[in-house]
Amino acid sequence: MSHLRQHSSKGQSDFLPLQTVRDRNNYHWFVVGTVCVGAFMAALDASIINIALPVLKKQFSVRMHIVEWVSLVYLLTLAGLIVPFGRIADIMGRRWMYTLGFTVFIIGSLLCGLSFSLSFLLVSRVIQAVGAAMLQANSVSIVTAATPASDRGKAIGIQASAQGIGLSLGPAIGGLLLSFSSWHWIFYVNVPIGIIGTTLGVLFLPKDKKAPQRERFDYLGAVILSPSLVALLYFLNMGFKEGWSSPRVVGSYFLFALGMISFLWVERKSEYPMVDLSLFKKRIFALGSITGVLSFAVMYAILLLTPFYLDNVQAMSPLVSGMYLTIIPIGMTLFTPIAGIVADRYGTRIPAVIGMLAACTGCLSLSFMNAQGALPFLVPGLFLVGAGVGLFTPPNNSSVMGSVASNRLGIAGGILNMSRTLGMGLGITIGGLSYQLFLSMTGSMDENAAMIQHMILAFRWSFIAIACIAACTLLIAAVRHK
Repeated sequence: MSHLRQHSSKGQSDFLPLQTVRDRNNYHWFVVGTVCVGAFMAALDASIINIALPVLKKQFSVRMHIVEWVSLVYLLTLAGLIVPFGRIADIMGRRWMYTLGFTVFIIGSLLCGLSFSLSFLLVSRVIQAVGAAMLQANSVSIVTAATPASDRGKAIGIQASAQGIGLSLGPAIGGLLLSFSSWHWIFYVNVPIGIIGTTLGVLFLPKDKKAPQRERFDYLGAVILSPSLVALLYFLNMGFKEGWSSPRVVGSYFLFALGMISFLWVERKSEYPMVDLSLFKKRIFALGSITGVLSFAVMYAILLLTPFYLDNVQAMSPLVSGMYLTIIPIGMTLFTPIAGIVADRYGTRIPAVIGMLAACTGCLSLSFMNAQGALPFLVPGLFLVGAGVGLFTPPNNSSVMGSVASNRLGIAGGILNMSRTLGMGLGITIGGLSYQLFLSMTGSMDENAAMIQHMILAFRWSFIAIACIAACTLLIAAVRHK
């Protein structure tokens, strides 16, 4: 009888993931495909919401700086939770947290679509971001744990390519939905994708290995870290809009500084820290995290400045400007899988260095734009930036994830995704500050009344400054991978 119970219990535990799939030699590609659904959905949602903000502004009769919180509250929630969720995944397991993340994201999307007020929409966006944090904190770690080292770069490249496809299709799908239906459908579109992802997660994601010792969760570290990261993201995003001397921006800076000092002190004393600080003693991990921040800062600084250039200097419509901006994610989509294949075969240094060299060249190309001849520099410039970041990201992520132990993959993946989020905020800040600085150096204090030639000079030197950041990233990558 006990033998039958034991056999029955074993049979139930072995039912998922599907045995017919997990016994295949190429089983890890089923895992990668499942993770790609989550990457695509999150990227699609991020790019769709930006095109819908003007519509939401009219719908709720609010000013632009108010409706921007629909995007900002999502980003802040994601920033505060992604690292703690990565740590929880290391302790409790990644399979069910990732699957639960799909479910929470579906519920949040459904509530967003049903929103009857801006306040309800903001709360629903927080729920959405909780699900997204569960997904993003586990995506790279699941791929790394399931994929052989010989295919790791290719797998991470495919996962990054899925993000690029989502970013590319977001504006087009969003435009179609807003043209032929109501804004509610930009959120409803996530529901069927999320259901597919949840089903695939249950059927295909590998079981978590039992840790020899259950580690405790660092609640105090999480309580300190989350608001500190939120304060940093608020500082980076709102300083440019509210003014760097505004009380809330200054307060967020001091909250971040105090929080990080407290967090470092607590983590050194903790037996089971939220963030294993010893990871940053590894040269590959520390420098890889820094270059991850800088690479996304380069891309998002370009994404901030280019629409303003096309509007203020070239007088392009938002539709045409948006079509040009899709060149960046298209470049990413095309080159991320190539970067992974090259990294697996020849090592991570070659694609990482070539990627940042391409991004630097793209920024310099954009700096040559003028009022008469912009397109010959605009199209290749944007493509090189997207392709460069696409070539750089998979080998960078692969080397970082390959440098940590299996019981730290969740926190490492969380830090990588946190680096991307910080890079986004830093890039927006650098782009806005550099343009304001260089415009003031021409003698134009009011950007709305500035002369065209002064704006062109300010944009030119801003693109050159961003190229210098890409060059620094190139040097760090070359030294790190040597």
